[in-house]
Order: sequence, then C-alpha cells, then structure tokens
Amino acid sequence: MQNYVKHRKWSVVAAIVGLLVVTGITLFLREFPASPYVQLWVSSEDGKYRLTRFEDIKAKSIKTTPTDGSQLDYVIYIDPAITYQTILGFGSSLEHSSCYNLYRLDPTTRERVMRRVFDPKSGIGMNLMRICIGTPDFTPENWYTYDDVPEGETDLNLEHFTIEKDKRYIIPILKEAIKINPNLKIFASPWSPPAWMKDSKQICGGHILREYFPVYAKYFVKFIKAYEAEGIPIYAVTIQNEPGFEWIYPSCKWTWEEERDFVRDYLGPEFERENISTKIWIFDWNFAFWDWPSKILDDENAARYIDGVAFHRYAGLPVAMTYLHQRHPNKHVYFTEGYTLGTSGAIQIIEYLRNWASSYNDWVLILDENAGPNRGPCRGVPSPLMLKADLTVDYKFEYYMYGHFSKFIPRGSVRIYSTPGDYSFSNVAFRTPEGDVVVVVANASNQSIRFKMVYGNSAITVAIGPTSVMTLKWRNVD
Repeated sequence: MQNYVKHRKWSVVAAIVGLLVVTGITLFLREFPASPYVQLWVSSEDGKYRLTRFEDIKAKSIKTTPTDGSQLDYVIYIDPAITYQTILGFGSSLEHSSCYNLYRLDPTTRERVMRRVFDPKSGIGMNLMRICIGTPDFTPENWYTYDDVPEGETDLNLEHFTIEKDKRYIIPILKEAIKINPNLKIFASPWSPPAWMKDSKQICGGHILREYFPVYAKYFVKFIKAYEAEGIPIYAVTIQNEPGFEWIYPSCKWTWEEERDFVRDYLGPEFERENISTKIWIFDWNFAFWDWPSKILDDENAARYIDGVAFHRYAGLPVAMTYLHQRHPNKHVYFTEGYTLGTSGAIQIIEYLRNWASSYNDWVLILDENAGPNRGPCRGVPSPLMLKADLTVDYKFEYYMYGHFSKFIPRGSVRIYSTPGDYSFSNVAFRTPEGDVVVVVANASNQSIRFKMVYGNSAITVAIGPTSVMTLKWRNVD
C-alpha cells in the first residue's frame, strides 16, 4: 500500500510538471491539502493563449501570513471584508457601424459571431451595450435624428417622430443580441438633438436652446417607448454624448447648468409623469472635467432623478471617478466610452474598476478593414472584432482580453480589496453572487512575473508570462 501511494504521488507530480512545460505557467509544486480549487485562464498578445483554460489547482492551506514574499516579484492579498462598488456589466457599443457590419454577414455566420460576443457560456458574455439615439459619427449613411423636418420648420408636438430608419439593421441586430443573452442591458446616448432645437439649425455642432427643453424631454420618452414596443427595453439614457464638445459630426454643446436644469425641471419630471423606469446618467464625458457632474449632483432636486455619472477616457485620469465617488458616494459611476489595446489596456480597465467604475464599455464592437464605416473626421480606433473584405471576422487580442472581465465577473459581483499594482502589473478582485472570488491579473511587461496570491488561509504561487492577462477563480471559498 505504501509503495502504491508513493507511486501515485509521483505520477501526479509528473503529470503536473508536464502541464507546466506545455503551458509555460509555473506553479510551485507542493502537497496542497484540501482547500479551495482555483480555476485559471490565460490570454497572451502573441496569440499562443486565447482564454485558454488550464487544469484546476488546489491552493495551499497556510496558518500564518507567508514570509517568502521577498522571493517573489509580487504578493497579492485578497480581503473580502473590504468591499467597494457592485458591477452592472461589461460590453461595447452597437452603434450604427457595428450593427451595419454585423448585418452584412450571412445569418449563420452572424449568429456564430454574436454568440461569441454575447453568450455567457460559449462566448465572452457581454451584457451591457451602448446604442445611439440617432446617428453618431460612425455610420454608413447620412446623419439623422428621430424628428428631422425641412429647414425653417419645427415640430413641437413631435408629429414626425419616427425610429423607422433604425429598423433597417439597428433593431434587428439588437433583437438578435437580446435573444442570445436575455440578461443584456441597453443604454442609449444622443449625439445631437433634432437640428431645429439648436441655434445652429444643424445636426453637426451648435448649442441646444432652452426653449426646446420641454419637447426634448418628450423626445426621450418617445424614443424609450418606441424601442420598448420593439421588445428592446432601455435601461438608461445619457443626456448628451460629450456635452462640452461640438464638432463637424453630430454633436451639441451644453453647459453643466443647462444639463442640471434639463434633468431637474424637464426630463426627470417627464419620466415620472410617464412612469418611465429608465435610469438617467449624466455627463458622458472625460475624466478631466469631473467637477461638471459634481456640480449637478450638488443640487438635491436634480440629484434625485440621477442614477449615476458616465465617464470617457480621452482626457484626465481615472482617479477622477474616485473623486466623484467621494463627493457623492450614493451615486453610481460608469465608464461608457473608451478603447484599450493590449495588456496595457487590460491594466487601464483594472484602473477604471479600482476607481469605482461599475461598468466598462468599449467604443465600437466591429469595424471593417478601413476602420469604418466612419463619416466623421476622427480616425477609427482598432475594434476587438474586425470585418474583413471577404466578410469573415477576425478576433483581435482585445476580444479575448475583454473576455477576462466580461465572462468571469457577472452582474452583481462586488469588488473586494486586493493589493494595488502598477502600470506594468496590476490586478482587481471581485466576489461573485455565487460566492466565488475572481481576480484578473495583467502583466504588460516583457518579462514573466512570479507572484503569490493569498486569500485567508489559502495561497497559490504562479507565474504569468509577458504581455499576458490571467483570470483566476477561487471556487466557493466560504
């Protein structure tokens, strides 16, 4: 019996060593007594690993805090007693260009692609998507709103309101996405009100006129009801995409005072009168101007209608979301537009989450080989999916990288304490509704990094390869 046990023990060790040679992931081989199983997935920029699942490992039980930290590059401590924000979701955008590119695919290919995006089991489970109220700059067609009338005319009763143009490919794609993932939530942002509501009388640029605030509030209600009639509930709306900015594509200038007054005196009350449950998110602009939404929330009568604040990444630092949270801790913080590339992009997402963001949305899901369609002057950014000229789809590293978050951090997960990292190596940890602990680790350096992760009386030691992202799930750690 002793010989059998000895032989069995060395067979297991040999099998694990073989796995390490194959995967390149180093686990320090020790006899782990019964304790939490840890699941592990890895993606690498070189394409060798793409959400690759490795054999479950057992964490070592420890009675005291480990003392061998000096032998490692990092030690990450997890403390579930210290909690932060609750996660709403992860996703991208289904703006006009993405919907158009998906719609160009034959039905069989399209379903396969969309399952890889939205299915939480066979895909990466994106569950929060942004759409546009009217056209953005990324679109294959002429810009429009839902109430365009001849120049010089107005439509105060919104008699010409219609979402008919969205029925060509926007709404069909949204319906397919919801069918694949019924838990998908949609939020919507306008790039411009109808031109007749603005001083420029143009969709591109200009400033909204206060005299049209009452009818613009009704415009939002009509949009929400029209989409609900199509079986597409709108979870939230923002007032204006990048409200302090006007440009030669659909855009509209607001001041923070105007946004405050519109929400407080018109949109919020209109939602109440019409029994609209759609949430209101303000700002939808860059970190650098975080005092804008803070001033709006200082007004209690406006704040009562506001669920949270939406941020973009193009100016300023993510710590602005923490500043906003500290000043208004009862309001949610959302990251609604940006793009992140490579493992350094994964570290950026980690920083957004470590600064109280309850969501992450990438800008544009799928562009073609020319980074389009794009009618605006801004260069298209690389999208996680790319439509090739032969109408096949290329899945970029970013698709897999986003999956390390969207697939393993379900809605309702709560961020918990983990040791902070830096710009080359970082992590973020969550407690899921099922009681698992999920940790995403990113290494943006060109060297492998050895680290120990300690949770309560359990620990594992692992190495992550260069320019790689790793997700670890500690199963049912209670």
